[in-house]
Amino acid sequence: MSAPWKHTIEGPDDMPAHIKSSMFGCSLTIPITNGKLNMGTWQGIWLCEHRDAATPRKVVITLNGI
Repeated sequence: MSAPWKHTIEGPDDMPAHIKSSMFGCSLTIPITNGKLNMGTWQGIWLCEHRDAATPRKVVITLNGI
């Protein structure tokens, strides 16, 4: 028996992308100290696309503080 609905708007790779996004999150907070990113030696920032084909994305950066 098939599901009563079929997700067709964004393609067949949409559901795995949503699951990976829910596992890894879609936002990040990084402290800035003295004008530099305050991250550990082995930390980095990665933008990952979990779909078969990349689509355009917007990156929003919000700065709070003095």
